Order: sequence, then structure tokens, then C-alpha cells
Amino acid sequence: MSNIARDPFRAPTRHDPLADRREDDGPDLDVFLTGTVFFDIVFTGMEGAPRQGTEVWADGMGSSPGGVANLAVACARLGLRTGLAATFGEDLYGDYCRQTLGVQEGIDLTYSRYVTGWHSPVTVSMVFQRDRAMVTHGHQPQALRRLVDQPPQARSCFVDLGADRQPWVDSVAAGGGLVFADIGWDPEDRWDLGRLRENLAGCHAFSPNAVEAMSYTRTDTPEAAAEALAELVPLAVVTNGADGVVAFDRETGRPVHADAVPVQALDPTGAGDVFVAGLMVGTLAGWPLVHSLRLANLGAALSVRHFGGALASPGWGDIALWYREVGSKDPGLAADYEFLERIVPDDALPEVSRAIATLGFRAGR
Repeated sequence: MSNIARDPFRAPTRHDPLADRREDDGPDLDVFLTGTVFFDIVFTGMEGAPRQGTEVWADGMGSSPGGVANLAVACARLGLRTGLAATFGEDLYGDYCRQTLGVQEGIDLTYSRYVTGWHSPVTVSMVFQRDRAMVTHGHQPQALRRLVDQPPQARSCFVDLGADRQPWVDSVAAGGGLVFADIGWDPEDRWDLGRLRENLAGCHAFSPNAVEAMSYTRTDTPEAAAEALAELVPLAVVTNGADGVVAFDRETGRPVHADAVPVQALDPTGAGDVFVAGLMVGTLAGWPLVHSLRLANLGAALSVRHFGGALASPGWGDIALWYREVGSKDPGLAADYEFLERIVPDDALPEVSRAIATLGFRAGR
């Protein structure tokens, strides 16, 4: 296992939403993450799923880092100083993912490592009928659990409650960092609220989808589920697809709702991670909750217009362009996002890279 040298932040070229909250002795990182980086291959424009003995052609294809990279890139593109502890295979996929994350996206890889003799895990995602199916191959390296002993100081971190909670998460919380948590589908269909309560100890925010939230709380509506979950965490956020999101802030004692943003969807890969990144930005910046939710919804909506998971994440230039366009098309929606006037730089232009069908092209001769 070998170290990966720290790459300098690309943050100076990006809008910094926390600029007025930074102090000389503040944390170096806004968010610290750990997890598995996959090499994602995404096929879009398929008429249906492949059937045995048949071949299906796709209209589009993209390659991108995936897994925890989805959240890391989403955070970095919104201006958060992001650190990632991950393992990279000593293969072309691993080199591509490390280069993309560390150099192109400016993510701090100080805690990341190359693993000798280990190949990068790969996921093939097939998008059809506004949904997707995935095939994954990979092996979990033991080195992943040994990457972080003492974590860096960070304003926040993220924990996937579907995996074993690592001790460093409590260290971040003890240092004043906010812990954001999420969880996936319960394959055992138990929806153990007592276990969930234990796993959420010390967490600031929890953001399941509506089905998961209602299953855990045995409630009938997302609103009731959010209020019940607010007994476990200060901020309970329940996403509900096209019906938007509802959150319950324990401090104010009342629910807050934000509508979804209508867009033409191409690929839903990574949209949930982009939502969490937007929620993190607004929370760390001290925005009103409704503004944080609206940014989270907008980021997720803009991401599904592109394919490729991590590289579909919007930057502030994408958000600025959307806001300028929507002002002339939908005054009501523009009014909901008027708070962006005070946040988005006037000269912001789209500058992010998107997924392409291959690892990259040779330089011109």
C-alpha cells in the first residue's frame, strides 16, 4: 500500500459559499469522506433491459469515478474543501479516478492510498425507462478500514449507516463537526428503529427517502416520518422524488417543505449524493433551512440531466446559468430561488467536466 501525494485545492477558481465563515484557525476541510471509489460505466438511451440471447445498443455512454466519488465531487464543485480517504487500484482505472478526483476536481487525497495487487471495482449502469439496473464487480480491500486513525479537523463528515460505523466519525463529532447520515434499503425488511437510533447517535442530520423513513417510523406520510425522526437527530430530511422534500428542524419545532425542480431526466445516478452536498453547503453556511433544501433539490435536478454519476454534478456556473434562464421562463420558480442573487457570482459560467465514453484521448500529434 502506497501513499497518494496531496494535490492542491482547485477551490480558488470556484465560488466559496463559506468565505464569510472562515477563520485563520478554522478546520482545513469543510467535509471529510471515506468509502469505495468505483470506476463507473454508464449506458443511456436504452429501450429496455438486455434479455438472454439478445444484444441491446445504447444511444449514449459515459465513464466516471463513482461510489463515494459521487458525493466528494458534488461537494467540491459547490466550493466545499473536501477530503477523501479511499483506496485506488494500481491499474488504469485507478489512475484515472485518482487523477480526476485529485487534480481535476481538487479533492484532498492525503488520506487515500494505492493498494498493490488490487484492481479497481467496476460498475456498469444501464439506464432505461427513467430507472437503472447495475452490474458490479470488485473486492473490498482490508486497507480501507485502516486508512483513518486520527481524522483531520473538518466542519462536517458523512456516514453511510448501511456500513459499519468507523471510530473516526465520533472524533469528527467530538471536534465540533456536523455528521450527516443516510441509509439504504433494509434487505431484511426489519426496519429496526432501535438499531437506527443507536446508529444515529451524535449525528446532526439524517436524509432517508420517504419509503425508508415511513418504514422505520411506522408512519403514513413523509411529514409524519420527518417529525418522528427529529426525535433522533436535530435535522430530519425526507426526500420524496417528484413531490420534493420535507424536513423537520428540532430547533424550530416545525416542518419545512421544498418542491422538486422539474427537468428532463437522463440518468439518476448520483442524484442523492448531490442532494446531500447541497444540504451540507446550506447548513454549513448557516442559511435558512428552506434555502438549503431548495439548493439540494436544484443540484439533484441539474445532475440528472447528464450521465456519469460524479461528473454529472453541477457547479455554481451551472446553477447561475439555470437561474438566469428560469427567470424568463418561470417567474414563480425564479422567485423561490431569489436567494441565489446574493450567493451566485455575477460572472459565474459553467466550467465543469462531464463524463465521456472513454478514459481519455491521446494528445494530438
